[in-house]
Amino acid sequence: MDAVLANLRRLGYLNDRGFASSFANVRLENEGLGKARVLRDLRQRQVAPAVAEQAVASAYKDADETTLIEAFLARRFRGKDLAVWLSEQKNLASAWRRLRYAGFSSGESLRVLKRYAADEAKLDALGNESDEPAEEDR
Repeated sequence: MDAVLANLRRLGYLNDRGFASSFANVRLENEGLGKARVLRDLRQRQVAPAVAEQAVASAYKDADETTLIEAFLARRFRGKDLAVWLSEQKNLASAWRRLRYAGFSSGESLRVLKRYAADEAKLDALGNESDEPAEEDR
């Protein structure tokens, strides 16, 4: 067994750093997910925390979270007029939960969603709720 593992390492098939870096880049470029989601997914795949954090930091160093959030909303709710659709409180709450589950920060998510909120006080209340995503958004 040790010989097989050593051979796999030598061939580069057991390279956590390479896997984590590739995984983080793909999740950013192809799926447009936030840092927290990618980090959580890497940890679920048993990548060492330090390796996962380094890979995510490297992949997201030039990424603008606001741009990622806007692209995520446009993709997730395509076909809908976001200004009208997100003016309803229940839709705004749903978008908030989806953004949080996708790994975007609370602060940046709130800043983007405030552009659409009819009542910013209700949106601020969402920001004070638990950071756990809703079961329906998983």
